[in-house]
Amino acid sequence: MVNLPSIWTTGSTEAIHTGTWRASMPHYVKAPAPCHQACPVNGEIADWIGHARARDWRAAWEVLSIHNPFPAIAGRICHHPCETACNRATYDAPLAICKLERTVGDIALAQGWAFALPRKEHAARVAVVGGGPSGLSAAYQLRRLGLQESLFELRPALGGLMRYGIPPYRLARDVLDGEIARIVAMGVQVFTDHAITSQDQLARLRTQHGAVYLAPGAQRPHKLVQLPEQAPWLMDSAGYLAQANVGMPPALGRRIAVIGGGSAALDVARSARRAGHEVTIIALEAAARMPAQHEELVEAREEGITLMDSTMLGTVQPQPGGDLLLECQPVHCEPGPIRGQFTVTALALPPTSITVDAVIPAVGQAPNLDGWADGFVRAGALLQTDGRHQTSDRDVWAGGDVASMARFVTEAIGMGKHAAHDIARHLNPTSDTQTPALGDGAAAAQTVTLARIATTYHAAADRTPENRLAPAQRLASGAEVQLPLSIEQALAEAERCFSCGQCTHCDNCLQYCPDLAIVRSDGAYAVLSDYCKGCGVCVAECPTGSMLMQEELR
Repeated sequence: MVNLPSIWTTGSTEAIHTGTWRASMPHYVKAPAPCHQACPVNGEIADWIGHARARDWRAAWEVLSIHNPFPAIAGRICHHPCETACNRATYDAPLAICKLERTVGDIALAQGWAFALPRKEHAARVAVVGGGPSGLSAAYQLRRLGLQESLFELRPALGGLMRYGIPPYRLARDVLDGEIARIVAMGVQVFTDHAITSQDQLARLRTQHGAVYLAPGAQRPHKLVQLPEQAPWLMDSAGYLAQANVGMPPALGRRIAVIGGGSAALDVARSARRAGHEVTIIALEAAARMPAQHEELVEAREEGITLMDSTMLGTVQPQPGGDLLLECQPVHCEPGPIRGQFTVTALALPPTSITVDAVIPAVGQAPNLDGWADGFVRAGALLQTDGRHQTSDRDVWAGGDVASMARFVTEAIGMGKHAAHDIARHLNPTSDTQTPALGDGAAAAQTVTLARIATTYHAAADRTPENRLAPAQRLASGAEVQLPLSIEQALAEAERCFSCGQCTHCDNCLQYCPDLAIVRSDGAYAVLSDYCKGCGVCVAECPTGSMLMQEELR
């Protein structure tokens, strides 16, 4: 009598532990997407877009606002490095992440959603100097962690660059006010019209608080050697925008030349155009290499602004009738390795001349460290900070324009966030002040590339087109140029997301496993090590790149 194995008579494979055959095994991971890695605030983009795709706008906003209290603002003005990094960019077109963020932020404002108060209050106090994006971001994160704080702002209202530098046609003031009000409502003690300009004032803050975060912004405009220190026809860009943004643009004549190629120059030019001026922009860079965002330049040209790119201002010659004759030289501008550095070479072409009534240089600003920063180690015109934004003074942190040349609002927001968490650890080392982390060890360090996405499960789809006010409407109304997505457009765009590194529970791994070695329980998946032979089919068929094969050492 032959004794047959039970498998031969029962039809079950349970007796065959094929797991002993494998050299590697699949693992589920929550790995960072390239958009997450590129985001200055390290927002969990795939996560909140997943909630938006499911129409759970409240959950999307709550995930967004863990890292950034300004989704409606960032969705309008962010320079969107996340979209440049998007895996979809090399597949069809990058996801419209900023437009989606704006949608979520606008819904939150319309619904009146408020930030939760901290679960636990701490006695430690922190002083925040500067009520711009970096200071407000730090204030928000510190309150989330339960710390007490005082915020000191030089101007009459909070917002900094967002209020006094960015025009209402890019950022409506009700949006700005709404998102700032939510932060203040958490219990931030605010002192406006309060300048910190001396070492004695800073020392007093240090005495009264356990830590200080410095984010006063940049108030000192860079000068051009071609221009005099003062002239009735000359005005700095920050001064012009501060007046124009509150509805009082200065009278500068009919024709204005704006010098610069960044967003500030475009903001000045377009604000002046709305005030009825004829505007010419003179930029060192070629149009395609200007620091301003591409859409800003497109819109400026639509509005009738003249661009003289690859051009350097030469001489300014006042004429007897009050006109200014500007002689300009064609040049080649090559960016340097560090932001703000470049090499300019004059081209063998004849100069050109234009006649204007006023000149507004917009070539950047530097922080004013006079009178209060002598005790700090500096890095050129900035305060020197370490990777956690701590200065040479162990109780003082710094961020935004005072510590970095990365002159973008979301960069400043990210600095405020990271500094706040480091301050909290410094003041209360036993508390858990870490922001939610992505990943599980080594897997989290591996950014999901397009090669890890099973793109056969993602149909090519056009990016939602830009929707703008017509140029005539823009100039007549001063309303926001960029129009929002409809809910239907937002949902369609959210569907385009690959959800890189974020499992969407599609069941592909379970269905394609030839050994039935994957099970699902309570919404999660598990690999049965006894039966998985490491073929990798599940990893190859994962449409989000949230599975990896890992070698096993025996």
